[in-house]
Amino acid sequence: MPEGFTLENNTDYGAFKEILKKRLNEKRYYHSLCVADEAKRLAEKYGGDTEKAYLAGLLHDITKNAPAEEHLKIFADFGIIPNEIEKGAEKLWHAMSGAAYAEHILGIKDPEIIDAIRYHTTAKAGMSLLAKILYLADFTSADRDYDDVEVIRKYVNESLQKAFVYALQYSIKDLVEQARAVHLDTVAAYNQAVLGGK
Repeated sequence: MPEGFTLENNTDYGAFKEILKKRLNEKRYYHSLCVADEAKRLAEKYGGDTEKAYLAGLLHDITKNAPAEEHLKIFADFGIIPNEIEKGAEKLWHAMSGAAYAEHILGIKDPEIIDAIRYHTTAKAGMSLLAKILYLADFTSADRDYDDVEVIRKYVNESLQKAFVYALQYSIKDLVEQARAVHLDTVAAYNQAVLGGK
């Protein structure tokens, strides 16, 4: 990281973008920019911190294109122990390693940003506003094109909670249809959401 780097003196996030360009392929870099823009938009709409939202969106996939060996090294270096579901689901690794990379290598010390990155794939019970915003921005960013994306985009402009419940339903249904395990954090997030929790 550049010496003396802070959010305050680098509001265009140029240093982070340069790091992303080196770590991500072109498609994933573009996705990260789209998620950052959508996260900022949702933060403006729902009263969140726009700078935190933009930065979380920018960095959420920082290790997405990393080889398995790098994920495993980050896990070992920073004491991350994947559970049984996580061991068998490499698609989840980038959220775990990415949060650690952002905190320990990039020097992001805001726990809310780190938590949002950590749970942007599985969600969890008790998510902060920022974490929900990132979770949904990843679903609804401009580059996304999948079944039901327009439905979720419609909902996210009506109610963050309505969109959150629908996105969780979509994720769980998709995993079940593929005969893949559903992370217990996802189940907990869904149960809390439909039972009226935040």
